[in-house]
Amino acid sequence: MRAAGAGRVRMILAPVILGVVVLVLWQLAVVGFAIKPYVLPSPTAIGDQFTRAFGSIWSGTRVTGFNALIGLLLGAVFGILFAIVSALVRVFDEATLPVVTALAVVPIVALAPVLYTMFGAGAETGRQLIAALAVFIPVYVNTLRGLRQVRPVHRDLMRAYAVSSWQATRTVTLPGALPFLFTGLRIASSLAVISALIAEYFGGPVAGLGKSITSAAAYSNYALAYAFVLGSIVLGLVFYLLTLALEKIATRHSPA
Repeated sequence: MRAAGAGRVRMILAPVILGVVVLVLWQLAVVGFAIKPYVLPSPTAIGDQFTRAFGSIWSGTRVTGFNALIGLLLGAVFGILFAIVSALVRVFDEATLPVVTALAVVPIVALAPVLYTMFGAGAETGRQLIAALAVFIPVYVNTLRGLRQVRPVHRDLMRAYAVSSWQATRTVTLPGALPFLFTGLRIASSLAVISALIAEYFGGPVAGLGKSITSAAAYSNYALAYAFVLGSIVLGLVFYLLTLALEKIATRHSPA
């Protein structure tokens, strides 16, 4: 018990100490080499701007976070449903494979203007759909892989009990696929934030973090731009940690 507690402390302290060391070296490098703010602002300047503009950063975080959340939910639901159908119906799997492959390589920079033309640059629908598309691919691929990991002995047992395909999927296949599903969700949680941020670069009102970064940089306020970047990092970490916590809860109560 004591060893486990010491291991958790080390696991928490190690990244904290590393982060402090990096910030100190960063500050010393900026001051010692007289690095210009447009090249790299100092951590103290970024922290000062973060404090001063916290209201704007919080407002932008809510806009970007909401778009990322909607995209995460939409992409995850459709990714899981499509994976289940693909695992049950081989024809559907073979028919959707080229479509999924094509969606995986669609560049956001090309898709964003098209969606803004369809829904309007002032609406958040386009940004939410971009985040959903980025989420769909890793959730679909990882979930489908997990659904195909069922051991033959378990599959034969279900056939012996004459259960339906859906019953076998619900009682055996899905619980076994949970680790793969949550791997996809953890990857997707970060991608949802990144995609929502990138989508904001291509139009719409100055409300989200992505547009705020470009606006601050356009006015040569580089420390403020980095402060908005810091807000984006915090938002991505929150999404990742919430997904990780959900995974621990789900796997703890999983019969598998």
